[in-house]
Amino acid sequence: MIKAGIIGATGYAGGELVRILLGHKNVEIKWYGSKSYIEKAYASVYQNMFQLVQDTCLDDNLEELAKQVDVIFTATPQGYLASVLSEKILNQVKIVDLSADYRIKDVSVYETWYQIEHKSPQFIEEAVYGLCEMNREQVKSARLVANPGCYTTCSILTAYPLVKEGIIDADTLIIDAKSGTSGAGRGAKVPNLFCEVNENIKAYGVTSHRHTPEIEEQLGYAAKKEIKINFTPHLTPMNRGILVTEYASLKTVSSYEEVKALYDKYYANERFIRVLEKDVCPETKWVEGSNYVDINFKIDQRTGRIIMMGALDNLVKGAAGQAVQNMNLMFGEQESEGLLLVPMFP
Repeated sequence: MIKAGIIGATGYAGGELVRILLGHKNVEIKWYGSKSYIEKAYASVYQNMFQLVQDTCLDDNLEELAKQVDVIFTATPQGYLASVLSEKILNQVKIVDLSADYRIKDVSVYETWYQIEHKSPQFIEEAVYGLCEMNREQVKSARLVANPGCYTTCSILTAYPLVKEGIIDADTLIIDAKSGTSGAGRGAKVPNLFCEVNENIKAYGVTSHRHTPEIEEQLGYAAKKEIKINFTPHLTPMNRGILVTEYASLKTVSSYEEVKALYDKYYANERFIRVLEKDVCPETKWVEGSNYVDINFKIDQRTGRIIMMGALDNLVKGAAGQAVQNMNLMFGEQESEGLLLVPMFP
């Protein structure tokens, strides 16, 4: 059995990790870390875990907790893991970090966009960007995985084959993204109150959202050059879900069959990516509660552009599910173990 611990177990992503790992046949959750609920019963924080989890929440003393487990998931705000990670800890335990602390390779870019000092840049180069469909082999041998977030996972996977094959001009890429409110976390914030969010949709972080450089960096690797994109996120009045609509200029006029063949080249054998049938647009409700990403595209012959669309559940494939997928690879488990979750409807 893989012994696991979760720091930030009472946040939305942490709670989703608990739900998924309880259904994993080869994992035992040894402890639940939560700075906000120390010594409180976990099931009193999440009543859906009544009689399923008997443990109380512990503090976040990573050095001590690392001695008890094989893997630690850190579902924490940016800056936490970077401030406490050490070589001693990494020699004891593998870590899947759900924050952005080790996603961006250029520490100055991280510090500029996140407005915090990185406390352990010596581990950035080692960290593997945990997008399994792109970096599967590197994840298998990693001891530190930087788990991508929801916006970035959906944005990157939706465009990746076309950027990689060079049939679109990556510098013309515009990403319009929508997120459910759970993506903002469980903390009490006025903009996330029901009366603020309900019957409303709004853009935020326009030209300045901190996931922009992460998307640029990863798609830049695919394009084999630096690229610049426009990324605009929107908050929508739903619990879960990410929907991206991406626009780019085609370098050459392509047919549906040609583009579909490229998506199939990269994703036909990917368990959790579903390239939909022609003219079927992805919808968040068809991936809710699952680890699937639904993708499709439409060519606009009139303008010479292509519209790419993707949908995923921000708490599963966009956070906890992807983290478990990474853990499975790191420990030689079946990649899909614990993740064959049928999308929920309604």
